[in-house]
Amino acid sequence: MVPTAFKPRSRAAISVARVGGALAVLAVLAGVFGLYRRPEFLVQLANQLWTCF
Repeated sequence: MVPTAFKPRSRAAISVARVGGALAVLAVLAGVFGLYRRPEFLVQLANQLWTCF
């Protein structure tokens, strides 16, 4: 039985949410790839990880 307060989302709302999510994922990936283009960042990250052990 479906509650009476439940309203399914419209197609427009679903596609806007999906596009927004995809843009957020792409922004995060672009940021990560941008950091990997800086070698000093990778050296610093490796040093920080090494100090944990």
